[in-house]
Amino acid sequence: MWHQGDDVVTVTPCEDGPLLIRGPFELVTEGGVPIPAGRATVALCRCGRSAVKPFCDGSHKVAGFRAASEPEAPA
Repeated sequence: MWHQGDDVVTVTPCEDGPLLIRGPFELVTEGGVPIPAGRATVALCRCGRSAVKPFCDGSHKVAGFRAASEPEAPA
């Protein structure tokens, strides 16, 4: 778990890419077991193709994953 003072955690969806997590966060499994992030900023997969889930390995590029950075407008 990384703690850098009282910083705010930010989650940034990258266009056609991962979710970037910055700030003092703890990543855990559904059962509460810590997942070592190894750094203060991580990229989490949102395309589902990464070989190192929950982390991004760049597979979204080859898979042609498309997603906006901004929220979608309601239908």
